[in-house]
Amino acid sequence: MAQWNLSGTVLDEKKLPIPFANVYIKNNTDLRTQTDENGKYSLQLFDGEYFVIVNATGYQERETYVVISNKGAVKDIQLFPIKINELEDVEIATKRTNPGREIMLEVVKKRDQINPWAYPHSTDVYIKATENITRKEKPDDDKNDRQTADPFEEEKRKMEKLAGNMNFAEIQVTRHFSPPNKVKEVRNAYELRGDDKTLYYTTTVKSNFNFFQNLLYLEDLHSTPVMSPVSTPGILSYRYRLEAQYEENGRKISKIKILPRMSSTSTLTGYIYVIDSLWLIQKLDLTMEKGNLFMYDYFTIHQEFDLPGDSMCVLKEQVLEYGVKYKNQSSACKTVAQFSNYNFRPNFTPKFFNNELAVTTEEAYERDSSFWKEQRAVSLTPEEQRFIIVRDSIHDALNRKEYLDSIDRVFNKVTFLKVLWFGVEHRNRPKKVQWSISSLAAMARPLYPAGPRVAPGFSYFKKWNDQRTLDVNTELSYGFLNHDIKGNINGNYLYDPFKQARLRMGFDHDFDAIVSYDAITQIYKRSNFIEATSLNIGQTQEYINGLYVDIGFDFSERRSINGYKKLGFLDSVIPNDDFKPFVGYQALLGEITVTYTPGQKYMREPHRKVVLGSKWPSVYVYYQRGIPKLFGSDVDHEYGLVGIYQNFQLGTLGTSSYHIRSGKFLSSKSLKDADFKYQRRSDPIWFSNPLYSFQDQDSSLPSRDYYIEAHFIHHDNGSIMNKIPFMKKTGIGLVFGCGAMYVAEYNWRHYEVLAGIERNFKFSKRRLRIGLYGVFSDGNHISPRWTGKISFAVLDDRNMKFNF
Repeated sequence: MAQWNLSGTVLDEKKLPIPFANVYIKNNTDLRTQTDENGKYSLQLFDGEYFVIVNATGYQERETYVVISNKGAVKDIQLFPIKINELEDVEIATKRTNPGREIMLEVVKKRDQINPWAYPHSTDVYIKATENITRKEKPDDDKNDRQTADPFEEEKRKMEKLAGNMNFAEIQVTRHFSPPNKVKEVRNAYELRGDDKTLYYTTTVKSNFNFFQNLLYLEDLHSTPVMSPVSTPGILSYRYRLEAQYEENGRKISKIKILPRMSSTSTLTGYIYVIDSLWLIQKLDLTMEKGNLFMYDYFTIHQEFDLPGDSMCVLKEQVLEYGVKYKNQSSACKTVAQFSNYNFRPNFTPKFFNNELAVTTEEAYERDSSFWKEQRAVSLTPEEQRFIIVRDSIHDALNRKEYLDSIDRVFNKVTFLKVLWFGVEHRNRPKKVQWSISSLAAMARPLYPAGPRVAPGFSYFKKWNDQRTLDVNTELSYGFLNHDIKGNINGNYLYDPFKQARLRMGFDHDFDAIVSYDAITQIYKRSNFIEATSLNIGQTQEYINGLYVDIGFDFSERRSINGYKKLGFLDSVIPNDDFKPFVGYQALLGEITVTYTPGQKYMREPHRKVVLGSKWPSVYVYYQRGIPKLFGSDVDHEYGLVGIYQNFQLGTLGTSSYHIRSGKFLSSKSLKDADFKYQRRSDPIWFSNPLYSFQDQDSSLPSRDYYIEAHFIHHDNGSIMNKIPFMKKTGIGLVFGCGAMYVAEYNWRHYEVLAGIERNFKFSKRRLRIGLYGVFSDGNHISPRWTGKISFAVLDDRNMKFNF
C-alpha cells in the first residue's frame, strides 16, 4: 500500500513560523516529527483519517482532522500563545504567591502593544564603541631611572602608551524597520581609530536586542538563540523574583530579578524594572552566560526606554559591556548606542526593503570633527578625548611623507635575516605597489616526487583607490637529481570588487597530483604524480545577488615521469611506489560552475559588498567538458555535478549543517586517469571536514557512472550537556552526525554514524575547537567497524563560524 505525504507549516498568532514544534498522530506516537527552523513539517501516511496534534512550548496544543486519500495533502496549522490566566495556573514553584512572576505576566499580556518593533518606524542611531586594552608589562629594570627622568618625556611615554592601548569607533546611522523583521540601515558617518576586530555592535543589522520577541537570534555573538524573559515561552523558562519596589518621579517601580530555570535553554540573568499598574518596562540589565559566547568572556546588556503616552516602550539607550582575557592582555569594551528622532509613520515604498540591509554613503568615511561635534549624542570621556588627540596627532605624524619614506626605507632594506628566512620585500607607497622575493629557506624543497629542488619565487601586488587589485605570483624551480627546470606564473585581477569579478590567467610547467585531495597516507605516493605543462584562463563574477558564475579553460600537455630519477631511502619508513608509465597526451578542458544562494543578505560599502548570509540553502551545478581535437586535444568527455548545502540553527537545540551532492560522467569517449572523479579516502586519526568527506572510507572508487553522497552534522552547543549538573562549567558540547554514499559502478554502499565531544579553547587571540569523535561505519563491501578521530578547528573571526 502506498504512503502519501502530509506536509505544511506551523504558524503562530501572527502567522510567523514556529520552529521545532512537535507534530504527531493521535494514538500513534510512532508517527511523529518536528518542524524545522522555518516551521515546516512532513509526515508519510497511508490512506485514512487522522487526528494531528501539534504543540510547542508557550503555545496552546492544537488538534486537527485530516483525510489522506490517494494523494498527498498540505495542512497549515496555527497555534496561539497560552493564555495568561492559564500561565497563572501553572505550578512553577512551591510558593503559591510569586509577585515577580505575576508582574511579568502583566507585562507579557501587553507585550504586543508596548513592543516598538511591532510597528514600522525610522530612527537615528549614534554608536560609540571603545576598547581598553590592559597588557602585562615586563619587569622594568630602569624603574629608578624613570623616577628621575624628564617629566615631559614621561608624559609623552604615557600618551604613546594610551594610543596603543585603546581602540575607538563612532558611527551615525539612520535605521529603518518594518515588522516582523525587515531592516535597512543607512550609514551616514563612520570614524575608526585603531582596530575594530574586538568591537561589537558597530552596525544595527547583524544583531537586534529585541526582548519583546520569543527568541533572539544573535548569530555573530552567541552560538544558540537566546530565550527572552519578556515572552510567553520565557515565563516557563525563567524564575522571576521581586527584589525591591521604590518611587521614582511619582511612579512605583518594581525591580525583578531574572534567573534561568535551565541554563541549557535560558541564558540570561539580571534585572527588569517595571512601572507598576502601567506594566511598562522602564529599563533592563541582563547578563549572558559565558558558555555559548563565541569570542567574549562576558557580555551585559543595559537598555533604557522612553514611554510616549504611557503606551509603548521605545528604546532610548543601549549600553553593551563585554570583554575577553588572553594570556598577556585583556580587553574591556563598551558600546553605547543612542536612539533618537523616532518616526512611527514612515512612508516606505513597496520595494524599499530588500536583501540590501545596509548602505554606507561615500561621505561616511570623510566626516570631520565639526560633524561629530554636532552629531555626537554621547559625550566623550576625558580619556577618550586624550586618545583622539594623541591618535590624530600620531596619525598626522605617521602619514607625513618624510616619516613614511623613512619607514619604507627600513621596510625595503635588504638584510641577512630577510634573505635567509623572511624574504626580501619592497614597497612603493605612492603607487600602492609591493613585491617580494622568497627567502632561501622558502626556496628549499627537500621532499619532492623526483628528488630535492630549489624554487625561488617572486610576487607582485598592486591596489587602486577603488579597491581593484592585481596579484601576480611566479616561481622557477630546479631539480638537483634530474637537472630539470620547472616553473609557473599566475595572475589574478579583481576588476569589480562589488561583484567580486575577477580575471585569472596562468602558465604552469610542474609536477601535478592526479588526486590532489586524497588521504595523507596516499597523496604523496609517486603513482599519484604526473608532469603537466598547462595554460589556463578563467573569469568569475556575481551576476545578480547570490548568483555566482565561474568559467574556466585549461589546455595542458600531460606526461609520465616514469623516466625520472628518484630518492628511495625513506621508502622503508614511509611506504611508497613507482611513477606510473603512460603515453603522453594533450587535454583541453572547459568548465563552468554556477552557485546560487536565494535571499542572500548583504551590506553595501563604497566599492565593495559585505555578504551576511541567507536562511536558504545554496545550490550549485558544475559542468566539465573534455574538448576533443581542438589544438590537438586527446580527451573527449562530459561530467556533471549538482549539490546543495546549508548551515542553520535548530532553535535552542544547536546548529546543523548538511551537504548533498551527486555527479556522473555524461559521456566518456576518451577519459584519462587525471580526469576521473575520485572519492576521498579517509585519514588515520585525523577527523576531516564531515561535510565533504567520510571518516572511514578506504577506497578511491574512480567511476564513470553516477554517485550520490550525503553528509549531516549537528553541534548541540551545550543544549544537552548543560542539563547535566556541573557540566555547563566544563564548556563541553556534544556533536553527532551521519553520512551515506552510493557509487553505482561498484554497487558500493557506505554508511557512517559519528558522535563526539568538543570544547573551545583560547589559542593566542583566536578560538580553537578541539574534538574527540567515535565513528561507526558499515556497508556492503566492509564489515561493521569502529574508529576514533581527533580534530582541531579555528574560529573564523570574520563570520564567527568554524569550518564545520
